[in-house]
Amino acid sequence: MSVAIVTGASRGLGRALAGELAARGWDLVLSARGAAALEEAAAALERPGGVHVVPVAGDVSSGEHRAALVTAARGLGGLDLLVNNAGVLGAEPLVPLAVHPLDGLREAFEVNVVGALGLVQEALPLLRAAEAGAVLNISSDAAVVAYATWGAYGATKAAGDLLSGVLAVEEPGLRVWWADPGSMRTRMMAAAEPGEDLTALATPEEVAPALLRLVAEGLPSGRYTADALSAGAG
Repeated sequence: MSVAIVTGASRGLGRALAGELAARGWDLVLSARGAAALEEAAAALERPGGVHVVPVAGDVSSGEHRAALVTAARGLGGLDLLVNNAGVLGAEPLVPLAVHPLDGLREAFEVNVVGALGLVQEALPLLRAAEAGAVLNISSDAAVVAYATWGAYGATKAAGDLLSGVLAVEEPGLRVWWADPGSMRTRMMAAAEPGEDLTALATPEEVAPALLRLVAEGLPSGRYTADALSAGAG
């Protein structure tokens, strides 16, 4: 049985990715800060005698929490896939750089960059031991396009993209993907730009199957977009 860790898994894209993996028979370790929502998500995915789902509430910026996630994966038999999906905006709603709170910027880097890399470091022994160990880091088009008010969040995603690329070079035995899911109808998007009409955006449940082409087909390490994956492009 394959095992994955998915962070930010209580709602949105993280929950959708966890659902897709569970449907494909993966055992899961789920992380999120809200214990009640995480427990609910885990209960909805677990099947007696089938898929095992272990919820571990906490913040990925905490080293203790990251260690607990990897310990839980070890208890399920190892780790084949790490999905770094947890993230924060740094300011809600988003604001221009001229007035962006620096404490919010620090928090965004701690969660989106330091926490993600810390979890990779913690998980590397298990990933290296897996038959086809892989890391999926969730990126954003804000990492590569200069959108007004998205500068601080985009900076964290740009940093994550670079770290992902270097990790792919340094760990050639792993698959390392950094993937842009595109704009989605999520609570985070609503918090980023309140008042915007999100009805035309894709749902996380529509995006997740495209991203998991990376896993199903073992595509090469690199940067991908959900749109390209949906269209069948590698």
